[in-house]
Amino acid sequence: MANKIFLALVIIGIPLSVIGSFLHWSGILMFAIYCLTIIALSSFMGRATESLAVVMGPRIGGLLNATFGNAVELIIAIFSLQAGLIGVVLASLTGSVLGNLLLVAGLSFFIGGTKYKRQKFNVYDARHNAGLLIFAVVVAFVIPEVFTQNMAETSTMSLSIGISIIMIILYLAALFFKLVTHRGVYQPAADAENPHEEEVPEWGKKKAMAVLAGATLAVAYVSEKLVHTFHEVGETLGWSELFIGVIIVAIVGNAAEHASAIIMAYKNKMDVAVEIAIGSTLQVAMFVAPVLVLVSLFFPVSMPLVFTLPELISMVTAVFLMVMISNDGETNWFEGLTLLAAYFIMGIGFYLL
Repeated sequence: MANKIFLALVIIGIPLSVIGSFLHWSGILMFAIYCLTIIALSSFMGRATESLAVVMGPRIGGLLNATFGNAVELIIAIFSLQAGLIGVVLASLTGSVLGNLLLVAGLSFFIGGTKYKRQKFNVYDARHNAGLLIFAVVVAFVIPEVFTQNMAETSTMSLSIGISIIMIILYLAALFFKLVTHRGVYQPAADAENPHEEEVPEWGKKKAMAVLAGATLAVAYVSEKLVHTFHEVGETLGWSELFIGVIIVAIVGNAAEHASAIIMAYKNKMDVAVEIAIGSTLQVAMFVAPVLVLVSLFFPVSMPLVFTLPELISMVTAVFLMVMISNDGETNWFEGLTLLAAYFIMGIGFYLL
């Protein structure tokens, strides 16, 4: 049923996006059309990556899901940088970290936990990811804020570029560690109790990759149009750039991951669900954010890797909460509810800020 609804949204949404853009329909109306269309396209990206996850295994499947899910946000962010909306881009990065660690993981743990009393996942991956999360957010995001207090603008940008290059190198090294040198070294703890049944992917490998490519191109077009509605939407609804970036752009940009992680958790495939939620956060912090800093050098206004104090405190809090909850390699519905509660508290704060 849901797949039919998303298909209808794509069939209707893409033509409306084109027609509405040419006819200059209301910014609020177009904002809604663009968001629904991106979410529908993201569902197809999620189904395609789920099919690839069956073929290639949970780690690579989770990585693919995170990558193509973040591709949507990366596209939106690049067009926002081009439009000079630095605040929206930084806020959307914050929103991705909070959304993945609190909203996506929270919904996955909660919905999966209503079906299974205890859900286990690879404790070794959880502990490995915990260290990377602390590095990516606490070290790489907080340190620039500390050092740039008394820095000139050019020095701040130089520091951001240096940090970005180091983070990209470490992220690539982390992938090499997980997928090459230590692939299969740490077997999922849950495998003994919950052996994976033989599954048949919804789509074959070629079809899944074709759907991913087509959906990504469509998202690129709609995202470019979406960015131009932010100003009118903000003025009309009284939303700040910070709220639009942290909540709206982050949810729309990560819709594919939201759906896929929840479905995987409901099927008790927690290794994939956790890899999507935490792996996507790491990819945003250690790859997407640094890439955006480097890409911004080609635009009139460069983006330093410096967040506001509310953004930093929220991200650090989300990281430590996730580390504490996931470090034992198992979860339940109450832990999911705890993550969701933290997300909604922060959401209220950003709305009122």
